[in-house]
Amino acid sequence: MCQLLGMNCNVPTDICFSFTGFRARGGATDIHSDGWGIAFFEGKGVRMFLDPEPSAESKVSELVRSYPIHSLNVIAHIRKSTVGRTSLENTHPFIREMWGQNWIFAHNGHLPEFQPELDGSFAPVGTTDSERIFCWFLQNLKQRFGNNPPTRDEIFQTLHDLTMPLAGTGIFNYLLSNGDCLLAHSSTELSYIVRCAPFAQAHLTDEDVTIDFSEVTTPRDRVAVIATQPLTDNEEWTTMRPGSLWLFHDGEVANKADTAPSPIKSLAGHQASRLAAS
Repeated sequence: MCQLLGMNCNVPTDICFSFTGFRARGGATDIHSDGWGIAFFEGKGVRMFLDPEPSAESKVSELVRSYPIHSLNVIAHIRKSTVGRTSLENTHPFIREMWGQNWIFAHNGHLPEFQPELDGSFAPVGTTDSERIFCWFLQNLKQRFGNNPPTRDEIFQTLHDLTMPLAGTGIFNYLLSNGDCLLAHSSTELSYIVRCAPFAQAHLTDEDVTIDFSEVTTPRDRVAVIATQPLTDNEEWTTMRPGSLWLFHDGEVANKADTAPSPIKSLAGHQASRLAAS
């Protein structure tokens, strides 16, 4: 399956350190070699790099790794294809405009039985199920709110409503951002870390690279990094429970909700049913 990387901050921050480890998973330390992409929000604009080549070997990814682009929201993806050939048009993230905002989406997984009807307001360019799901998300947001852009909380609630019926039909990890916030759905595997003062050193899992964040930050900086698997081996990452949706804003968790019953809740419900039947 593919791997995801997201970043949400309270001040514009570069993702060079995290991306250095992440890109190695595209053909060097892991098998995700069917293309990669990354999108940086800069104000209302988006700077995007896509390449169907493995990220560990890509000259474009080497440029991104060494170039400190500062952004409040970043989404990156390395692909192991399941639906759609390896090509530029099938490379994540995907981008669309709505309400005068750029929307970015990347997906890890496969929903083989989900074939949504699209009304033409947003249409896939490539042949992936991921891009079709993205278009369906935006179509539903547009139908629900018309020409009145929703609030951050309304976006979260709508995405929660749309994600819930799909959460149990296949693997459905995704990242979505409109430049104001970043939403992350954990279907099977996602983790996050919030870095804030007092900052310390971090060492990458996939590369022998260490950074002392206290030397490159200010005391008020706050950065949330989301990844399919933790990128460092000397920091404490939080595992995002499978079946949960998270909203990140200003470098911290602003909202979260279940999209599937937790095993504990399911067990409690099962026991309650047994007691009621006895």
